[in-house]
Amino acid sequence: MELSGTILAGPEYEPVEGRVVVKDGEITAIEEAETASSAIICPAFVNAHTHIGDSIAKEAGRGLSLDELVAPPDGLKHRLLAEASREELAEAMRRSLEYMIAGGTGAFIEFREGGVAGVEALSAAVETLDIDPIVMGRDEIDVLDVADGYGASGARDGEFSAERTAARAQNKLFGIHAGERDPYDINSALDLDPDFLVHMVYAERLHLERIEDSEIPVVVCPRSNLVTDVGVPPVAELVERTTVGLGTDNVMLNSPSMFREMEFVSKLCDVSAPEVLRMATAAGAEIAGLNYGVIEPGRDARLQVLDGDSDNLCGARDPVRAVVRRAGVDDVTNVILG
Repeated sequence: MELSGTILAGPEYEPVEGRVVVKDGEITAIEEAETASSAIICPAFVNAHTHIGDSIAKEAGRGLSLDELVAPPDGLKHRLLAEASREELAEAMRRSLEYMIAGGTGAFIEFREGGVAGVEALSAAVETLDIDPIVMGRDEIDVLDVADGYGASGARDGEFSAERTAARAQNKLFGIHAGERDPYDINSALDLDPDFLVHMVYAERLHLERIEDSEIPVVVCPRSNLVTDVGVPPVAELVERTTVGLGTDNVMLNSPSMFREMEFVSKLCDVSAPEVLRMATAAGAEIAGLNYGVIEPGRDARLQVLDGDSDNLCGARDPVRAVVRRAGVDDVTNVILG
């Protein structure tokens, strides 16, 4: 397979006119050449933090606080999840996942509520779809037997050292929410030596220094933080110190569109367009242990193709900025996932 157009190539996403050569699901070459194609070839996104189960309750909970919306065990989302049948939950998740695939997402890191049953419901939803789920189970330690890791709600909600130890023993990921409401659970989360942190809205200098020293990645979800009125994470400061992935968080609150998330970060935070694209692709892949997110030989061919001559993108002088700040799901013409 060959894909022609403007390739956002290598770890710096430099625009290169030419062809991407793919064989047996792997990128084997990037060939610079003149081409008549207006396509923009970009790595597939890795949505580094989702709660897909919330698909049963989109835009529910007007006027509720963050705790009233999502705090375990009695937040609105947890009550609605408990009331839904497995079939209802799986179908709602499948619909959101199809939207994510159409928007160029090749993988996602899911904090899946409901223990073993919750993981099994997601497995049913994703069974016929070409997208890579990295499933972080929750609510019971035995979920590690069927999940890719453990996704803790936060150090303020419980003591997770046993789950951390079990995840490490099974060579599985351990992630934890931290610094979403205030700074007071961040040190406790860092003490667990997690594989990654989520949110870090209230990261202070001490926390930033600890993150840098320990090289712990962070996933930020600024649109979610804005809608729950907790603030915006210090994205630029985090990017200076560690690997920073990008996630869309609760489907209850925001569409799982990485285009919208990139545009928001690029226009709100002091971060360059190539760095924002890295957050949405290579950084998430690195956190998840996936071999894509960069277009270069030896990487898995998880790619998306955008129409550079769409009404939205035609006339763009900087294709990286156009993808990050302007593009949307309607501009995606093809998604190659292997």
